[in-house]
Amino acid sequence: MNKQMTGGGNLMDVQPSFHVAKHLAKKDRYLTGLILLAMVGGIALGHYLPGISRAINRFQVGTTSIPIAIGLIIMMYPPLAKVRYRELPLVWRDWRLLGVSLIQNWILGPLLMFGLACLFLRQHPEAMVGVIMIGLARCIAMVLVWSELADGDGQLTAGLVALNSLFQILLYASMAYLFVTVLPPLVGLPSLPIHIRITEVVVPVLIYLGIPFVAGILSRLLFIKWRGQSWYEKIYLKRISPLATGALLFTVVIMFAEKGNQILQLPLLTLQIAMPLVCYFLIMFGVSFTWTWKVKKNYAKAVSVAFTAASNNFELALAITVGVFGLNSPEAFAAIIGPLVEVPVMLVLVDLARAFARHHLREQ
Repeated sequence: MNKQMTGGGNLMDVQPSFHVAKHLAKKDRYLTGLILLAMVGGIALGHYLPGISRAINRFQVGTTSIPIAIGLIIMMYPPLAKVRYRELPLVWRDWRLLGVSLIQNWILGPLLMFGLACLFLRQHPEAMVGVIMIGLARCIAMVLVWSELADGDGQLTAGLVALNSLFQILLYASMAYLFVTVLPPLVGLPSLPIHIRITEVVVPVLIYLGIPFVAGILSRLLFIKWRGQSWYEKIYLKRISPLATGALLFTVVIMFAEKGNQILQLPLLTLQIAMPLVCYFLIMFGVSFTWTWKVKKNYAKAVSVAFTAASNNFELALAITVGVFGLNSPEAFAAIIGPLVEVPVMLVLVDLARAFARHHLREQ
């Protein structure tokens, strides 16, 4: 076995690479194409059938879109149902890995997004603020799907998502004040006063993470007790796995049908907002994957940490910008662009992660 691959570790450290490379040719072969079709189809629905957007907006509570919330909750349920929750304390005992992830999520990520927003959107300070708000919101939803598609460590991803949710509740408001009110004048940009209530952060976390987490825990406890672990692992999980892909496609169609028309109306601003986001996703994933790989020499863990660091909680960012600046504000428009850019870029990163696994398998 190639010693460089193991980094001097034991065999368990490299098994995820074998697992991924063995199944990549079969798993989710057409997902990228399906999501691209969902994006195009959503834009077409919103453009040619404007009543669709109005119908979607009727099913909304505050800033929470009920169809999107349902799609996200169903999408996250299969990955969270696969987590062995009794083993999560083992994940949290790896303080070195947790430290790496927390630095990436709560120091490197916000600073990088702030720098990129200032670089690309200096002439559009309101849109710049929206992009910064995206950078401060750590992902607690779709990262579970991206990690699973790339065969990341499901236990680790769930553990990091839970940890980031707690930090998000505790830190988001103060970090928003720091990055939107305090830091911009230091680089010659206007300061914007911002006030965020703790409930504005807690509610999205409880909806998008709490519901599927509870469902996943109850499923594992009740079904294993009822039918046994073998049935649960080999039959039930296999049956519910397609729900994640179907709900992802549904969510993409709804998002693009509801907001895609705004992109067509403001193409230049959309492109300017997309540029720092694309750079952020690529840089954060590359740095996080490389850093974790050097620390652990483990593909599955590196993928989980990298997607956790590169993804963002667009639901929270949109809820906050709408609540603070208004639905029709440039800040809210920038937050809307976030998920529309993130979905295709994350799919590219899934493919790059798979290529990495295939490359290292050929070296064996």
